[in-house]
Amino acid sequence: MPEPSDYLEEVGLLIESLESIGFKPILVGGMALVMLGSRRVTRDFDFLVSEPEERLDQVISAFYERGLELASRLNKNGEVTATIDNPKVAAIRLRLDKPSSAYFYHPKTGLRVDLLFDFPLVATELATRARKMKVRSYSFRVASEDDLIRLKEIAKSERSSPGDAEDLAFLKARRKGSK
Repeated sequence: MPEPSDYLEEVGLLIESLESIGFKPILVGGMALVMLGSRRVTRDFDFLVSEPEERLDQVISAFYERGLELASRLNKNGEVTATIDNPKVAAIRLRLDKPSSAYFYHPKTGLRVDLLFDFPLVATELATRARKMKVRSYSFRVASEDDLIRLKEIAKSERSSPGDAEDLAFLKARRKGSK
């Protein structure tokens, strides 16, 4: 299985596609922590975006053009076990379900990109505090440390994962060290 760094170009191109249709994806979750220096192990990219509403078909196209498909089933470990290979069916599914998040998966490479639709915080609010970080030749908007702490505190209260506690400790130590 490829390492997350192997996916940077693919994700960078996907971000450019989403930005071309007016989105400002904000990197949150484990990969955002990795970009800040954490040794955390993660295999997916989590982005907070505004609710796509009338641009949903364009969002779906951006993913499907890159070989990513909407995940339709996850196992108990959160691994994708089935996808929807038809973008029109995927768009219908998202319109009907109106989920707070959607997971896209590349069946051949294993790349997973999760979109959080103004959940659990509003994307435009985080965008004002996000900072741009250049990785290779791509720019990523990374949520501010304070916003990452807020997101991790929400996640920890909802699922009490040991990883969330470790992430919070890393972020708080980093913030304390920068003062």
